[in-house]
Amino acid sequence: MNDVDFRHSSSDVADRSIADALMSIVELRQYTLRPGARDTLIDLFEREFVTGQQAVGITVGGRFRDLDDPDRFVWLRGFPDMATRERALHAFYYGPVWQEHGQAANATMLDSDDVLLLRGPGFTAPDSSGPVVATICHPLDTAAFADHFERQLRPELAALTPPLAVHRTEHAENTFPALPVRAGEDVLVWFTAGDTAPLPDLSAHLRSAPQQLRLAPVA
Repeated sequence: MNDVDFRHSSSDVADRSIADALMSIVELRQYTLRPGARDTLIDLFEREFVTGQQAVGITVGGRFRDLDDPDRFVWLRGFPDMATRERALHAFYYGPVWQEHGQAANATMLDSDDVLLLRGPGFTAPDSSGPVVATICHPLDTAAFADHFERQLRPELAALTPPLAVHRTEHAENTFPALPVRAGEDVLVWFTAGDTAPLPDLSAHLRSAPQQLRLAPVA
């Protein structure tokens, strides 16, 4: 597969099309890159991998620079279901675009295994080109926190920086194991546009402090 190792670690917003397609399966992918290689990967990605994936039925969502890490590239892609995901990934990574350009992409990467497999809709990109914030929470009790989010947290957020989309972990088996995803964890993830307001104290609901990614669209 022309080095579909994606430089695995030793520990083994989105554009409008992802909203229009109402994707049920969404990958949130965070790549740690070699120092100074981010723009090289972004140029290659925008030139070859957006249309290349779309051609096999993959909905390519937002592509972002992490504002707090110059060597991190974050992006999303979506699929209507897991069966379509398996077919589409096989078609892309065994197809001509990845065969030609995959080695160059891998050469920019130190780790591409930080991938959350999520369930939920895509979301419409903000009208501005300003930052997007992804908030990742690890609940003590997923169902209870989801209820707390809908009853209390979402209304609080809506008054300041309303969520553009909310996702939960998809627990289906990863049927394309050449691309690992993070397993054994439950998360709730939401996206907001612009600088987000401070979150309330969620320590009673979460295993650890929320992770917030401040992201700038690549285009």
